[in-house]
Amino acid sequence: MKIELQMTALMAVLLLSACSGGSKEESATVAAVEEKPRVKLALVTERPVPQTQEYTATVEAEVTNNIAPASPVRIEGIYVEVGDRVKKSQKLVQMDASNLRQIQLQLDNQQAEIFRLHELYEVGGVSKSELEAAQMVSDVREASYRNMLENTALLSPIDGIVTARNYDDGDMYSGAMPILTVQQIIPVKLMINVSELYFTHVEKGQPVKVKVDVYGDKEFAGTVNLVYPTINPATRTFPVEVRVANGDMKVRPGMFARVTLNFGTLNHVVVPDLAIEKQSGSGERYVFVYRDGKVYRNVVELGRRMESEYELISGLENNSQVVIAGQSRLLDEVAVEVEQ
Repeated sequence: MKIELQMTALMAVLLLSACSGGSKEESATVAAVEEKPRVKLALVTERPVPQTQEYTATVEAEVTNNIAPASPVRIEGIYVEVGDRVKKSQKLVQMDASNLRQIQLQLDNQQAEIFRLHELYEVGGVSKSELEAAQMVSDVREASYRNMLENTALLSPIDGIVTARNYDDGDMYSGAMPILTVQQIIPVKLMINVSELYFTHVEKGQPVKVKVDVYGDKEFAGTVNLVYPTINPATRTFPVEVRVANGDMKVRPGMFARVTLNFGTLNHVVVPDLAIEKQSGSGERYVFVYRDGKVYRNVVELGRRMESEYELISGLENNSQVVIAGQSRLLDEVAVEVEQ
């Protein structure tokens, strides 16, 4: 009797164990189904995308002239201040004229001597070679006089604005810095470096848009003024000079600017920025594409950003479905559940 009771209890324990094991397996199966990642999808399509590129540049004067004499001499007077607008050939600085007066006196004496020698030559008093030698001396002194005159009364070579003054009246010009700097700022120019991919798309006269940081979103009209004919092999870029008319002189040399070039449109796939993932440590960009219940990791090449979307240069086909939410638990070829 005792043995029968023990056998009955043992069978009961085995039965309970079997039932318990089956329940765990069923629970694991249910849990596996429930753990399938849930994602949201977006259909992406191909459409015309403006091919614009933005470049940064520093505004430069069209022409910059440093006003200074050829050699050290005392400054008698400076007639303009920083910010003054000047005209071409306007007198800006008067240097000490002592040397000029000395050369002028020598030139006057030499010309008088030539006049005297001419009279003697007419009567046979001097030879032709003596007269020519005296004339040569006079020509040299006249050239020296003209040079000294240019370096005594300093004139503006351009219409422009005075942007620097480094001396005061009575100072000795040392040659370390120019006395004045005059810049032509109507127009101004900007130098940008454009990728060689666009070499055949940039032409002289092409319109561009320019924004200057100090004026926020205000746009200034510009044009391509010069396209350099060679590519820099180190950077794979070529220089382009952009000109802004600047009739109101709002854009000034030294300002930070952004230049936008438009190269037309191309048909490219556009995706929401929520779909773009970045590979940690490499900078690689990718998206998860949904097909037949699974997601697949596609590496993509980004183009320009357009508010909440990205242009894709490559990596995704037209009319694909991409994951825009739930990427944190995804791996390549993982089965997912799509939220409606």
